Amino acid sequence: ACIEPAEDIMAKASTETTPPVPVPLTRWFAEAWGTFILVIGLIGAAIFASGFNAETNGVGLLGVSLAVGFAVVAAAYSVGGISGAHLNPAITVGMAMAQRFAWKDVPGYVVAQLIGAILATSVLALIASDGPDGFLVNAQAAGFASNGFDAGSPAGFGLVAVIVTEIVFTAVLVWVVLGVTDKRSLAQFAPLAIGLTLTVIHIVTIPVSNTSVNPARSIATAFYGGALPMSQLWVFILAPLAGGLLAGFTYGKMFTRKTSK
Repeated sequence: ACIEPAEDIMAKASTETTPPVPVPLTRWFAEAWGTFILVIGLIGAAIFASGFNAETNGVGLLGVSLAVGFAVVAAAYSVGGISGAHLNPAITVGMAMAQRFAWKDVPGYVVAQLIGAILATSVLALIASDGPDGFLVNAQAAGFASNGFDAGSPAGFGLVAVIVTEIVFTAVLVWVVLGVTDKRSLAQFAPLAIGLTLTVIHIVTIPVSNTSVNPARSIATAFYGGALPMSQLWVFILAPLAGGLLAGFTYGKMFTRKTSK
């Protein structure tokens, strides 16, 4: 998710004062914390709640999709005014490609996002280790909610289908992010729009690839998911990044800022 940094939002609200821009370390911490919220909400729901007592209490695909949407809204409102709440390397590179974020700041954001995501799955693994007998082992044997194709896909979709899915739906996500954070939009509603978009994306694509659209999320789960997710991880790094770059490159051409006379 991504909302405008504090300096952009406040500039709209008042022309009398210009608030200070948070220092890089503060912004990195905000990105790590926001990504932690996103990943622990999404993967926690997938591991602990999606199939729990499946006949009566499992939240299923819809519940996991709603969990990620709610988590993004919470994270974006929490840290959006500090870092912009990218929470996703694909969004960060897409924003940079669209000239809405400095390329020099991309590495720091991506590292922070990776740290936050891996900390989240590490906490989940720690909780699972004290679960019922074999819970953590079974969760890891099932891939620890990792992404995949062929045998790694929840419904057995192949490599081409997964690559197309990840590129297209990541591009959709980044197009929405760029749209709702455009200076012509109402920035205060950006987290809601992005959270709903991610919910819809997960409803559609969980059966195909278990939904990445976020390399940090994929790396963090593959870290605990075993050999198969690690061997297929390259797809869920390259395809979402390609989708983010595609959206960033095309957004300005699709939605010019010029007004008709």
